[in-house]
Amino acid sequence: MLDLDHPTPVDLGYRWPAEWTQHAATWTSWPSDDALWEGELDAVRAELALMVSALTRFESVVINVTDDEAEHDARARLRRAGAQPGRFRFHRVPLDDSWFRDNGPLFVVSGAGQVALTDWRFNAWGGKYEYGRDTLAPASVARELGMRRFAFPYVLEGGGIEVNDEGLLLTTRSCLLSTTRNPELSEEETEALLRAGLGVRHVVWLDRGLEGDHTDGHVDLVARFCNDRTIVCAVAEDPQDPNYAPLEANRAVLEALRTPDGEPFTVVPLPLPQQRRLPDGRVLAASYANFYLANGVVLVPTYDDPLDGPALALLAPLFPDRELMGVSASHLVTGGGAWHCVTQQQPEGAIDHG
Repeated sequence: MLDLDHPTPVDLGYRWPAEWTQHAATWTSWPSDDALWEGELDAVRAELALMVSALTRFESVVINVTDDEAEHDARARLRRAGAQPGRFRFHRVPLDDSWFRDNGPLFVVSGAGQVALTDWRFNAWGGKYEYGRDTLAPASVARELGMRRFAFPYVLEGGGIEVNDEGLLLTTRSCLLSTTRNPELSEEETEALLRAGLGVRHVVWLDRGLEGDHTDGHVDLVARFCNDRTIVCAVAEDPQDPNYAPLEANRAVLEALRTPDGEPFTVVPLPLPQQRRLPDGRVLAASYANFYLANGVVLVPTYDDPLDGPALALLAPLFPDRELMGVSASHLVTGGGAWHCVTQQQPEGAIDHG
């Protein structure tokens, strides 16, 4: 049975806005544990420095660092990469891993334009890794900002949900209904939780995400809103690809979806890059859908793949008011994700100090 303290965010007029809402800042975390990066830590840090430096052209960035070494390394790399002075700062917080989309807070905005944050339990995608420090990160952000914090006793990761600005939320059953997250909640109770905590009006369930995705199928690798009425949908072009059937099923759900006024959404198929594997044979969940929408720019992961160029060309017309920038995530993806997975947007607005 769903158990919520009151008032909830929706009781106070808060909702989780679409990613294209103007940002006050982007939060990200500096990687520190080489073992989690399959020995690729140096290359991952180099890629992250390029991404953050590009982002500082458009908005402020807050970088979570675990210790002196991480901060010194980040500062030096960002200087070499040409990050805009005064457009980034550091937040010292102990972390187990770097995926702040999932272990960080979800910021919500009120009708009056105030910003608060929601703090959900994080259990490393069903207990797959250490997470004792990660799950404390949202409370640390709340203290840093002096911001009202709504805490929930339920597991939820930001990469597992996707919203537009009309209250429509996309997710996958394989993730949100997994027995290692909130086994006590039914599908209906999970929907009620999302409505109360994030102010959504309607939940659309896809069945599965990508093969090899250790998150159990995060939606931000397979379906993303470009605007209120346009959705990009990852597809596999080879019928023999294990992703082919589940992604076609996702596309069918999205193509049957209707807007509040009864119109179909524009659903744009977005091919996956060629399959990538770790040396031990594990499949990596690489996807161009893991882009990040910031102020004036869309940062799209590239993978040194023949489809990089066509993917960028396909996405560019969908964001006419933003610069589209491909940024290599060839090493970052060894940890299981790309640019959307390592970022978290803080919407613009006055801080609700609670």
